[in-house]
Amino acid sequence: MEPFSLPEPGLPAEKSSSVPQKKSHVLVGVTGSVAALKLPLLIAELLKIPGLEVKVVTTERAKHFYSVQEIPVTLYSDEDEWQLWKGRSDPVLHIELRRWADLMLVAPLDANTLAKLANGICDNLLTCVIRAWDLSKPLLFCPAMNTAMWEHPITAQQVEQLKGFGYTEIPCVVKKLVCGDEGRGAMSEVWTIVESVKKILEERDLPTQS
Repeated sequence: MEPFSLPEPGLPAEKSSSVPQKKSHVLVGVTGSVAALKLPLLIAELLKIPGLEVKVVTTERAKHFYSVQEIPVTLYSDEDEWQLWKGRSDPVLHIELRRWADLMLVAPLDANTLAKLANGICDNLLTCVIRAWDLSKPLLFCPAMNTAMWEHPITAQQVEQLKGFGYTEIPCVVKKLVCGDEGRGAMSEVWTIVESVKKILEERDLPTQS
């Protein structure tokens, strides 16, 4: 699928080659968990996969945990949804992003956004993209939250709801959390996430080499 043509906010994405090459398109969603600190590393590792083009959709709260200057790809947020649409003939950003992407990765997925997705709430750009997601395409999600939140009974129900939609969970892990608690709830390691993306791209016979 060819990239859509829209004015791109934030830092520019990678310069395109003069010789067009088919690329796999991965859309990364990031939410307001402290694990969003790892976004720059996650993007850097994803970009090491040959033939991959990456864009990011962020929630407003997630911006607290990383610097935009550290993200070398196009970054979209709620403001862009409204700025890019001026009239009836204009493209709708969350639909264009849904069309552009071959695979979506939500990392981290915090407790709040998990609850929204499980109940079909779409009140920001990221949740609108996911609500409109083409279920024939893979969507991976990486939960990340405090251990007490993870152990709440509703969390398991909501994770199962997302899996019931056809989404793929990359399970959280046990470690000492930033808050000082120790237990399950930390986002899966970046290398595990990247390997999961590579595996699904290969299974789908999508480009992973130049």
